[in-house]
Amino acid sequence: MEKKVVKACKAPQPIGPYHQAVSTGSLVYTSGQIAIDPKTGELCQGAVADQARLVLNNLKGILEDAGSSLEKVIKTTVFLKNMGDFAEMNKVYAEFFKAEQAPARSTVEVARLPKDVLVEIEAVAII
Repeated sequence: MEKKVVKACKAPQPIGPYHQAVSTGSLVYTSGQIAIDPKTGELCQGAVADQARLVLNNLKGILEDAGSSLEKVIKTTVFLKNMGDFAEMNKVYAEFFKAEQAPARSTVEVARLPKDVLVEIEAVAII
């Protein structure tokens, strides 16, 4: 299978030596997304709900540019700075992924995230 780099214009550009997403065969794998506004390049300093909403919108943009969508996500991994923010993040997550078609998910608390954000999310989706 061939590896194809996804360069999305609807999401922030990478802040390091990686791509927003890579696809192969019928799957697209996104890099972890943090709360950076793709229009301004500015970091969202809001609460975890504000950051999660921006992160999920960024993922949506990447997936669309890769020929997929949030509806085709089969697995996500959520990284939280504080597991105490789980309920607030989960409420926003449910706005984007309806229960009957929600993907598989892992959520873990981590010591630190890039740029000291509160949440980072990555996804795997069908193209």
